[in-house]
Amino acid sequence: MADTEIKRPAIALPAALVFDFQTNGAPNAAASRFLKDQVAAQVEKSGLFQVVPTAGGNTALLNITINNVPITKDAAQQGFVTGLTFGLAGSAVTDGYICTVSYVPADGSPTVSSTARHAIHTTMGNATAPANGVKSASTEEAVRTMARQIIANALRDLSTNPQLK
Repeated sequence: MADTEIKRPAIALPAALVFDFQTNGAPNAAASRFLKDQVAAQVEKSGLFQVVPTAGGNTALLNITINNVPITKDAAQQGFVTGLTFGLAGSAVTDGYICTVSYVPADGSPTVSSTARHAIHTTMGNATAPANGVKSASTEEAVRTMARQIIANALRDLSTNPQLK
């Protein structure tokens, strides 16, 4: 998604940013810390919001949550079988991600939200990756790319909501 797809307001909306990374709906503090600065920089760069230090009084709130949800069943068992056969029996595991972006206006107007989905596919041994997949050099690169793309899509969708003001 290109930044040009975001419908920017004349003036970025000031909002306190709360970012939370979850695993199966439970907070994942390490992942939240890992992505926090990247998410804040991306929000600022989008031109939709100006991140302000804290919520309080007359400050809007921007909540961004990325939830890592399982898609592949028995992923650990698949990995064990791959290792047991020295890679001859390959396996592919897919981690799903759901990003929810919610803007709570300071003036009490209704909350505006959008949701986007993404996935990271991991192959082990003699397994084939999805045809449209993009290979990452590392797990860190894959997670950072997924986060950037999923947030960009959610911000784009949020920016086109006529209730966002």
